[in-house]
Amino acid sequence: MGDFNAALEAVLSRKVDGFVSLDGCERLSGGASQETYRIMLTTKSGTSKLAMRRAPGGLAIEGTAEKPGLALEARLMELAHDAGVPEPRIVHVLEPSDGIGDGFIMEWLEGETLGARIVRDPAFDAIRPRLAFQCGQLLARIHGIDLQATGLDERLGRLEPEAFVRQKWEQYQLFETPQPMIDYTARWLLEHLPSKRPLALVHNDFRNGNLMVSPDAGVTAVLDWEVAHIGDPMRDLGWICTNSWRFGGEAPVGGFGTYEDLFAGYESVSGERVDPARVKFWEVFGSYWWAIGCLGMAFAYRNGPDRTVERPGIGRRSSECQVDCANLLIPGAASVPQAAKAASSNDTPRTDELIESVRDFLRGDVMGQTQGRTNFLARVASNSLDIVLRELTLGPAHLAAEQARLQALLGERGTLEDLRWSLVRGLRDGTIALDRPGLADHLRQTAVGQVAIDQPRYSGLKRALQNN
Repeated sequence: MGDFNAALEAVLSRKVDGFVSLDGCERLSGGASQETYRIMLTTKSGTSKLAMRRAPGGLAIEGTAEKPGLALEARLMELAHDAGVPEPRIVHVLEPSDGIGDGFIMEWLEGETLGARIVRDPAFDAIRPRLAFQCGQLLARIHGIDLQATGLDERLGRLEPEAFVRQKWEQYQLFETPQPMIDYTARWLLEHLPSKRPLALVHNDFRNGNLMVSPDAGVTAVLDWEVAHIGDPMRDLGWICTNSWRFGGEAPVGGFGTYEDLFAGYESVSGERVDPARVKFWEVFGSYWWAIGCLGMAFAYRNGPDRTVERPGIGRRSSECQVDCANLLIPGAASVPQAAKAASSNDTPRTDELIESVRDFLRGDVMGQTQGRTNFLARVASNSLDIVLRELTLGPAHLAAEQARLQALLGERGTLEDLRWSLVRGLRDGTIALDRPGLADHLRQTAVGQVAIDQPRYSGLKRALQNN
């Protein structure tokens, strides 16, 4: 950490006018794909703060069509600012000679980024009804950025809808895990592709949680441009409506607004009529995309340099997205598995009691005596132990029912893993039709059972059970 601070101080001394000293640098909670830091410093004008985005572990990562890299992310923020989108001022884009890794340092802005607070906190009651309209306006400004004049047409990858669906499907297949709901959704998307339209700059992660919001002004910054590309601009409108980013709110746009307000804001700037069916396609895609993205976090934990407790926890969130796909595509009756007594090799203490003791230690002692990222990770770890406890009690019935349904659906016997792969292969090669009798019921029941284990308070589970 000493070398890191020394390198950072050297950068600040060159790039910040009147720099006196580096007073601290704290990694913030969240940021599973990129690291975010708060930098405290003193200048001749007094104390101040900056923010830094950095690649995981300080690595130097070459940009790709899917992830253009942090240097281009900084440039996109500058271009968006020029187009009337609120963005922090970029102080410095890190260079290899800085010895810190890939990333950039930017102005520190005050505002709320926690999606749940934006949805629920009374402090945002006055601004909340206007946020969806404002988001529509900001998206129209982003999509209106001239790709040729800015040179983005030569620096960003292009993704037509079909290519985007197939790219994510191929990425998921590399994880070598059979998740039939994902394959079903991929097939549905390919069979319902939107018509061709002019491409534009797509933020690709414009959502509640990546917006900085103040109670007075609304959106004060649009963050996290790391997966921007050139594509169908309706991708952004569908993504902010994806259930994962409603944070338990009932309103479809970020948990705080309506489709109508979002579309009206967009149309007021772009002059273009929004097609709700096209946005629906991208809303389905959003849950599909994030279901695969969550699995990617687990894959990165197994194979990557940043083995934090956060990554496998996010990996289990794939089931949330899968139940959202089920709700959007195959709604119907469903039920949660029956709980049973957890199996244990010893009665005193039982397995569940050992897990509970560690969970309670994390939530009580560790969280009570820590703050910042350590406090956040302790909460994540305790939540992961809750999943393990539910797996012990709900898992046996869930897995037995899944295996029985698969045997009836496929007309064959085998291990649960073999049966899952058999269904997945049939969905991938087209030998199993999407309207095959029993398929929708199996996928819906499986998605509901898994999310009941992973996150029983998720709004998508509540929505699925309302169909009973």
